[in-house]
Amino acid sequence: MAKKLSPDTAIKDPNGLTWGMHPISWRNDDIPEVGEWNTLEILLDDLVTLGFAGTECAGFFPSPEVLKKEIDARDEKIAAQWFSSFILRDGVDAVAKDFEQTCANLEYVNAPRVVVSEQTGSVQGIRDVSIFSNKPVMSEAEWTQLAKGLEVLGDIAHRHNMELVYHHHLGTVVMTADETKRLMDMTDPSKVSLLFDTGHAYVGDGSVMAILEQNIDRIKHVHFKDVRPRKLAESKAAERSFLDSFLAGMFTVPGDGIIDFPTVYRYLIDHGYQGWILVEAEQDPEIAKPLMYGRMARDYIEKELFA
Repeated sequence: MAKKLSPDTAIKDPNGLTWGMHPISWRNDDIPEVGEWNTLEILLDDLVTLGFAGTECAGFFPSPEVLKKEIDARDEKIAAQWFSSFILRDGVDAVAKDFEQTCANLEYVNAPRVVVSEQTGSVQGIRDVSIFSNKPVMSEAEWTQLAKGLEVLGDIAHRHNMELVYHHHLGTVVMTADETKRLMDMTDPSKVSLLFDTGHAYVGDGSVMAILEQNIDRIKHVHFKDVRPRKLAESKAAERSFLDSFLAGMFTVPGDGIIDFPTVYRYLIDHGYQGWILVEAEQDPEIAKPLMYGRMARDYIEKELFA
């Protein structure tokens, strides 16, 4: 019988936020051999041990029916799942079918969010292309196409009782604070919301607070990941790809890098944020053991954010 998440050992946020940990600490969808020994059962059991309330779906997860059985057995939850859209390349009608199925699967496991990132032209998954100097840029017509397409997907998400949250992401068409603000300005706030990611904000724009402050009313999902400044400098100097940068240790869990999370957390609380915060750190689990880094993150969260 699976061990259940206990109220006695679960993270208790004094401001009512729900804390989870992203599956990328255990296994990486972009490089299948990274963490390939970590199963869903290992991940969920670790979450119970660490006291996190849930996670997001990953590519190695089983069918929704099997997944629901496993999370229910442990009183864990699914917060969201990533969806790679190709609205600019294929058109929204071509994207909508797969998106509808993703939303249906998420609805089955009672997830409240679906994470969308436009991947047309993205270099985030290419091993021999620098993440620091090769991002794609949209034309004026493409900006309009993406905004209108995301609104269509937002309507689909609503039909499945969830919110679409757009992920500003390194190496994609929406990466910087200016690009993120422009997308939010061009989309209907009732249909398109924002996932705020501290690590992507810091590396992509040099500032964590700009995206947060400019879009606080649109933020409905949050990823907390830290950045090691020395590793960031090394990756920039070496013109590393996104994948090689994280394998080299550019990202880590909150409290192990340079980002001022107490300020970020307080800003979210002061502006009424009440959703999930997922601890996320793209790392090699052979080097950065998920249980160890999960404990580091929880200790930091409780000592520095809840104080």
